[in-house]
Amino acid sequence: MSVKLRIQEDVKAAMRAGDKPRLGTLRLIMAGIRQREVDERISLDDTQVLSVLEKMVKQRRESIVQFQQAGRDDLVGKETAELAIIREYMPEQIDASELPALVDSVIAEVGATSMRDMGKVMGRIKSKVQGRADMSLVSELVKSRLGS
Repeated sequence: MSVKLRIQEDVKAAMRAGDKPRLGTLRLIMAGIRQREVDERISLDDTQVLSVLEKMVKQRRESIVQFQQAGRDDLVGKETAELAIIREYMPEQIDASELPALVDSVIAEVGATSMRDMGKVMGRIKSKVQGRADMSLVSELVKSRLGS
């Protein structure tokens, strides 16, 4: 079953169960997917749906940090709950201890030697870890490897 279809089925289940917080988050996800489909005039496949979900996860993380700094614990809780629901539809995350080895292998594979090669490295890594790793962490790791 595709990720999009699974989300649609879960929207129906949340409606039947009367789970309003979950239903609201699922509707936000579907709105993001539909918006991209309308904008690009395509039907999204699983990889493209994952990119929409990644964007939503990144937005929630940034919001959580900002709300924590502002002392808005009520909004931190809401964003954290939404983040947990969105993550249910993403693949299992790569263990943080595996990332350095993966980055090193891709750098060797591409033959990267300087920061000029960062785009090549990131492109190759993104195809391997799409939705399974925080790309900002991966980017920092690549920068540290190529910068030294």
